[in-house]
Amino acid sequence: MSSPLVTTQWLQDNLDNKRLVLIDASMATVIGKEPIVYDRPVWIPGSRQIDLESVLCDTGSSQTHAFPTEEQVTREAQRLGITAESLVVLYDNQGIYSAPRAWWIFRSMGVKHVFVLDGGLPQWLAEQRDVVSTIAETTTKPGNFVANLDHSRVRNSAYVLQYLDDSQVTVVDARSRSRFLAEVPEPRPGVRSGHIPNSHNLPFTEVLEGNCFKPVSELKAIFITLAPSLQSNNEPQLVFSCGSGITACIILLAAELAGYHQLSLYDGSWADWGRDESLPVA
Repeated sequence: MSSPLVTTQWLQDNLDNKRLVLIDASMATVIGKEPIVYDRPVWIPGSRQIDLESVLCDTGSSQTHAFPTEEQVTREAQRLGITAESLVVLYDNQGIYSAPRAWWIFRSMGVKHVFVLDGGLPQWLAEQRDVVSTIAETTTKPGNFVANLDHSRVRNSAYVLQYLDDSQVTVVDARSRSRFLAEVPEPRPGVRSGHIPNSHNLPFTEVLEGNCFKPVSELKAIFITLAPSLQSNNEPQLVFSCGSGITACIILLAAELAGYHQLSLYDGSWADWGRDESLPVA
């Protein structure tokens, strides 16, 4: 499969596929959109679950939602039964919200076949497909996947600062326009308002249509008009940022759908940059 997305129909047809590892990557905290609230928890049949806020997150770091370590990802992947042949499909209960973050974690750590369910649980429910009220038990046969981080996929503030004035590196911020322009205060204490100088704003809601991503043709048009560097024949490096590194992965995934390849996540994002008084703010 060439796309990082799978459809609900594809997933329905593959629920009994022995290679499938289906994972709910929902988060308890939802920022930047009105959260979907459920009367009772439900899951797609066969789902396992990961915790992006306290398990697949480097809790030893001072950053909010710091990228997990190789050891953390190895441990979780093996608990979930992931091998080199696994088809890992991630979804969340908000449609498209935190599943792209889990996708980028696994992708950056070397999982070869990892995908996001377009539309997530809300789309699955809208199509009246079957759900269950319990998570599947962890596989009795642990996986053998060992994480190996590709450092070019995850950047820090030093890297971003170094290339602030480089036309071949474009920083894209997924926060709302009002936060980007410092018209409202940041939701996290101690974080300055504003944005990284020379960065471009693409609120994550603008790449979505209902529960799903917009069509590829529309995504391509959005990115082409976003920054002059994206109209060049020399594809720039795209570094994605947001409040803490969650919703940045939504527009990162949208960029891959639009055909861009040199993609990375700013680990810690604005929560990291905005707290550091030594870094410039626009």
